[in-house]
Amino acid sequence: MLLPYDVSPLTILAYLLVAVGYLWAFRTLPRQERPGLFRVSVFFLGLLMCYAVMQTRFDYYAQYMFFIHRGQHLVLHHLGPVLIALSNPLPILRFWHQRLAPYLGTWALMPVRLTYNTLQQPLIAAFLFAGLVYFWLWPAIHFDAMLSRNLYWVMNWSMLLDGLLFWWLIFDPRSPHDTRSLGYGKRILLLVLVGVPQMVLGAWIVFNRGMVYDVYEVCGRAWPMSPEDDQLIGGVLTWIPPAMMSIIGILIILSRAMKDDRPKPGPATLEGATQ
Repeated sequence: MLLPYDVSPLTILAYLLVAVGYLWAFRTLPRQERPGLFRVSVFFLGLLMCYAVMQTRFDYYAQYMFFIHRGQHLVLHHLGPVLIALSNPLPILRFWHQRLAPYLGTWALMPVRLTYNTLQQPLIAAFLFAGLVYFWLWPAIHFDAMLSRNLYWVMNWSMLLDGLLFWWLIFDPRSPHDTRSLGYGKRILLLVLVGVPQMVLGAWIVFNRGMVYDVYEVCGRAWPMSPEDDQLIGGVLTWIPPAMMSIIGILIILSRAMKDDRPKPGPATLEGATQ
């Protein structure tokens, strides 16, 4: 069950580099800057969950059962990235930025920063987060993705990377009062904006009387489950858990906002604080 169904050396290497890089930075950081045991545990729980749905036997069932596939993307797009973002790996990220920046140089980092800043624009981030779910669940595209090994990997990696970017934008631990991080109200609005379209899509799948995703009929199902039940459960997983994640996210942001109840300074104040 723990062995990969479809071995991807690049995927295994990527997860290994992240895990080793985190532990290396953790051991090198001064003791007062290290994340606590709970934060470390939450980070690795999120990392292992994402790895498990991509490189264990779970991936086999995700390719032959629609509702398992939706569970896979629930982990890659929501649960795993949420745990990683909530673990606040900012000290680890700063460590590697400080170590790598002198070697890469300003010109090498500029495209990365430009791409990151563009993708983290609130409206773009919300559009990509909800839009990717719709894109990969468009019946014709989903059919091709499930039959093409390369497209299948692109689909899964795009969901994971987009999930990491979006949930970091939402759960960025830096206060908007002291940095240029997104304001609490805008974070809540984004969670509403991405939650509603996913609920609509999930409800459409649940109440659709026809067979929307016939690729699982072509390839065969891993278990003797009726197509209607498979699609029904998959629709529920697309509908209810993401909506709950948005609600939980809103509650977390409200809690942070109440603890950090200060008027947000204007641009001049922020500029003075960064000098």
